[in-house]
Amino acid sequence: MNKLILNFKSKDSKKIKNPKNFLGGKGANLSEMGRIGLPVPPGFTISTKVCELFYKDKKKLNSQIVSTINKELKIIEKEVGKKFGDLKNPLLLSVRSGARVSMPGMMDTILNLGLNDKTVIALANKTSNMRFAKDSYRRFIQMYGNVVMGVEGYHFEELIENYKLTKGVLLDTDLDENDWEGLINDFKKVVKDQAKKDFPQNVNEQLLGAISAVFLSWESNRAKVYRKLNQISSEWGTAVNVQSMVFGNMGDDCATGVVFTRNPSDGVNEVYGEYLINAQGEDVVAGTRTPQYITKKARKDAKVKEASMEESMPKVFKQLDKILKVLEKHYKDMQDVEFTVENNKLWMLQTRSGKRTSKSAVKIAVDMVKEKLISKKEAVMRIDPASLDTLLHPTLDEKSSVNVIANGLPASPGAASGKVVFSSEEAERLNDMMQDTILVRVETSPEDIHGMHAAKGILTARGGMTSHAAVVARGMGRPCVSGSSEIDINYEAKIFKTSSNEVKEGDIITIDGSTGRIILGEVPTVKPEISGDFSKLMSWADGFRKLKVRTNSETPFDTKTARDFGAEGIGLCRTEHMFFDEERILSVREMILSKTVQDRNKALAKLLPHQKKDFVEIFKIMNGLPVTVRLLDPPLHEFLPKTEKEINDVATVVGLPLKEIESRINELHEQNPMLGHRGCRLGISFPEIYEMQCRAIFEALSELKIKKIKSAFPEIMIPLVSTEAEIRIMKDLVVRVAKEVQKDKKVKVDYLVGTMIELPRAAIKADDIAKHAEFFSFGTNDLTQTTFGLSRDDSGKFLNDYLDNKIFSIDPFISIDDGVGDLIEIAVEKGRKTNKKIKLGICGEHGGDPKSIHFCANAGLDYVSCSPYRVPIARLAAAQAELSKKN
Repeated sequence: MNKLILNFKSKDSKKIKNPKNFLGGKGANLSEMGRIGLPVPPGFTISTKVCELFYKDKKKLNSQIVSTINKELKIIEKEVGKKFGDLKNPLLLSVRSGARVSMPGMMDTILNLGLNDKTVIALANKTSNMRFAKDSYRRFIQMYGNVVMGVEGYHFEELIENYKLTKGVLLDTDLDENDWEGLINDFKKVVKDQAKKDFPQNVNEQLLGAISAVFLSWESNRAKVYRKLNQISSEWGTAVNVQSMVFGNMGDDCATGVVFTRNPSDGVNEVYGEYLINAQGEDVVAGTRTPQYITKKARKDAKVKEASMEESMPKVFKQLDKILKVLEKHYKDMQDVEFTVENNKLWMLQTRSGKRTSKSAVKIAVDMVKEKLISKKEAVMRIDPASLDTLLHPTLDEKSSVNVIANGLPASPGAASGKVVFSSEEAERLNDMMQDTILVRVETSPEDIHGMHAAKGILTARGGMTSHAAVVARGMGRPCVSGSSEIDINYEAKIFKTSSNEVKEGDIITIDGSTGRIILGEVPTVKPEISGDFSKLMSWADGFRKLKVRTNSETPFDTKTARDFGAEGIGLCRTEHMFFDEERILSVREMILSKTVQDRNKALAKLLPHQKKDFVEIFKIMNGLPVTVRLLDPPLHEFLPKTEKEINDVATVVGLPLKEIESRINELHEQNPMLGHRGCRLGISFPEIYEMQCRAIFEALSELKIKKIKSAFPEIMIPLVSTEAEIRIMKDLVVRVAKEVQKDKKVKVDYLVGTMIELPRAAIKADDIAKHAEFFSFGTNDLTQTTFGLSRDDSGKFLNDYLDNKIFSIDPFISIDDGVGDLIEIAVEKGRKTNKKIKLGICGEHGGDPKSIHFCANAGLDYVSCSPYRVPIARLAAAQAELSKKN
């Protein structure tokens, strides 16, 4: 049992294979910092294994664990020369969570543990500082009351605000020991009133209550939401770190701060952080006070007067700067560090790989290769592919005139416009209605995680650039402006005021997370330039990957965008999207509602030039690259007229009475169209539709060839095939039309014919289908739907229940399920057995999902295809998949 709890200095931690899995990230790094000789307050880690036991033992700490905790306490007491609960020289503790991966603000922390009505006097006598002792005690009651006893934080905050108002002061630091004495009594009354029991005076009861509360916070709602958003397993649990307290709130030679070894917003290699004199760590992280800058340069750049740490504590700053260099060299990554200064002595409380924007992640990785800290392989492996999405965030169009109504701190880059909302619930509600919002809060708390995810941007009145709002926003890729003292928020009235404006809930504002500007109204945005460090990292990734990356595209604009992002062809060109154009939809409806082949051909003749023009454009842009054209796939009902006006328009064109049109619409109605008359089934019933499409493709190719314009290489895909006969009949049709056009135009064009594998039967009978197919493209959206018997459009209503009950670990429409994966592997094996040269790819939404891309690389596919903006993500994920194979 001893081995489940380890002292920071224990040699046993060296023997652990994956220390972060066992000790949590915080515990593993505290142990590591201690070993490399950095000043770490003594303490011990209660491992994640104990968290598992805690939940198995009905949320209780068993007697052996309690006994081990007491033994470890004795070791700390000996090391610091203080005793827990002592009435002369009391030891105080901090109790903090520590999951495997950083989950900023999602779980609980308790500081100053061990204070009660008697030890507070002992602390005051020992330090000759009554104000500090009572400030620490009120903080402890506030934190413990909230975290362990469930008293809402606002009860305490209101009392502090009232005291400040009565005294006519602005800051907590302006309150004296008598004020804290009054608040301690008021706080204890609040606890008694709200929790229906007295605040505990027994220090051992306090400690066990705090450790249990940290374990319980692993299953808190905010932690669950964060895990779901970041795909963190609920099985992991958290560790708990119990550490001797050091105090940043004893006076003006004390401070606390958070510092990054490089700038987490833009990646520049300079110390970036904030600190507060006479404060505790939570004051900086929670954003209750707006902190000062660490460096003189940062203070000057921000044009503020308050002294930086470099100026006010030069000796301690030099020591900190030296330690930061040691940490970055040791971990070979940008570090996020928490520290405390007690009576001019520096203590390191935590280090971890810092959360950063994707832009800074790329810059830091590339710079560290230049600095010979890491290899190109390590740089490629270090970037989270999904985070690249945020690199493509728009920025404000500087040519637009803007009405700046206030400024704050540029906490997370990018620009966003939306309706002002003051609660996370409203942000979620409007997001469900497809409305963009900006979440405006005095300060965000971990409970706001769902609202921050739902909003397009975040604005806070308090807190610095290392506050909860800033850290979480950067991790999510949301633009954020924090600590705007120029805005005054009134939650009840649902307004915020600036010196010149009043903004109501529902009004539209724009925030610029790169400059800190708050702008009235919506401002146009521009697409970011992708070059420099990003291009370098992508070129390294391309050198490692084997999987090709194509795009799903059917418009010239999307095709050009994808090509700019490095797409190596089109893996899915959906021809039906071209049909929805306003100019064409009438002809499409005329074609569908025609009863005879002759009438249908008449309508198709009107569509042919449009389809051909589209293909000419796309084939030109993708010159020299493959383009997979999928013939008409969706059910015809999707194109049918729905409104009275649309029905009248079709009746006029077709020359048929309204009643007959309505009757024909009813005839075409299907109960379950996704499993109905669609895909190659349409081609079997109405071959003339596919003939027109093939003619458009081959005429476009011929035209480009005659004009000596380099063209793409076409791959014609037959959708929804489930039998050998379907692919054989459809392939014969394609080959026949190709011959006719080549004979007519007197040119020769090369092409392939293949199919989309999107039905379980097609996967199982892939050996038969491969006799006629030159390529397979896995349509994983439909393959997932038909494998599970789930509708992608409707399953969202209950999929969360499946995730909550751990039936699914992830939504199968986001990452390829292993059952669907088995079908793909069967089809790959059987297809290659029949046709060794068969080309294999994937074109469903999964083609842009990093986890699914790893599966595709291991399954031996030739390419993945995804939406244009996910092409860089797929390129990086494909490189990581290849490098992972070799590790």
